[in-house]
Amino acid sequence: MPQPPVFLAGRAELGHDLIVLSGAEGRHAAAVRRMRPGERADVSDGAGLVAECVVAGHSGQGLELAVLARRAVPRPDPSITVVQAIPKGERGELAVEEMTEVGVDRIVPWAAARSVAIWRAERGARSLARWRATAREAAKQSRRAWIPEVTEPMSATDAAAVITSAACAIVLEPGAPQSLGYLSLPESGDLVVIVGPEGGITDEESAAFRTAGAIPASLGPTVQRTSTAGPVAAAVLLSRSARW
Repeated sequence: MPQPPVFLAGRAELGHDLIVLSGAEGRHAAAVRRMRPGERADVSDGAGLVAECVVAGHSGQGLELAVLARRAVPRPDPSITVVQAIPKGERGELAVEEMTEVGVDRIVPWAAARSVAIWRAERGARSLARWRATAREAAKQSRRAWIPEVTEPMSATDAAAVITSAACAIVLEPGAPQSLGYLSLPESGDLVVIVGPEGGITDEESAAFRTAGAIPASLGPTVQRTSTAGPVAAAVLLSRSARW
């Protein structure tokens, strides 16, 4: 049986017995999904709370959903953080979309030394907004109760601090002596993966990450694009955890 679609609303709205989807969510439900009375739909706040609903009807305010039940989905553990070097063009949004669908919990845009794209001022704000909107829509499509956090852009120094606080951190480096699929991993905590830019991580960045505690690892004998490496690495880690 097909799974019901997921829509987003504020946590306060999920506490009502009748949820009214308005604005963009309501238009999508009514005009794009063409939801009809009696059809099932789930509404999430994107932070673990899900209301299981049935369409009650339409009103001038939007689509009305009657709540059948509510459930709280625990925060995923182990959690997966990907420190993603900022790619050029639309590859960043592609990476965010795929990482969200796979199950990444936090995405850190990283202004690597060799990143071609540079986020500054208004351009940076627009790019970050697109990443966050992409994570939101991909979370709905993949029926996630938790929308991945997309942080503010970080420098290599900031990324090193993320590594220090992780339960386990891996920096992807082609030719590294260890393969990601064979590393010993903790069962709980934050697993961090650092993905470099197309031009590769500089020696200075690599040294800083290793000093902070990151383990160099490869994704096999081939070299992947920066927009591909994050989703693949996350899938490898999740396949070895209780989450999958």
